[in-house]
Amino acid sequence: MAERDRVYGVTELAAEFDLTPQALRYYEEKGLLAPQRAGGRRVFTYRDRARLMMILKFRRVGFSLEQIAEYLAHYRSGRPSARQYRDGLRKIRARLVELERMRSEISEVIGELKAMETDAERRLATCTDDDTPPPDDPNADGPKPEATEPGVKRCCAE
Repeated sequence: MAERDRVYGVTELAAEFDLTPQALRYYEEKGLLAPQRAGGRRVFTYRDRARLMMILKFRRVGFSLEQIAEYLAHYRSGRPSARQYRDGLRKIRARLVELERMRSEISEVIGELKAMETDAERRLATCTDDDTPPPDDPNADGPKPEATEPGVKRCCAE
């Protein structure tokens, strides 16, 4: 039997892509897959398998199911169309813009966190152990504050 003539059962196709049968059913409910029926069971064709590969690829890069459905509406196996490619290209470019914006925001947050880390390390270097009062503590001979945990340091440079 030629690869293109092969059919896949729900469990078989789900296992191949590390999905659950429920995930395949969900994609069916959303109109992304349309398996055939054979003897009362759902079977997926080579074309369904190719569509599933596309769905998973688009999901991995962050497209919504609605966006994927719009793209697949233009998709005709073996007959690519300019409309399909234009739509796909528009969606890809929009996603790239979104991801570039997110990367910029993440870079800013990383910079802020690194500055906070540096400041925290600097402050920590000026601290003493909780069970040892600072040398200039006027209450050094008085009752020592209890440490909440062994080895926890109290910052004295605030």
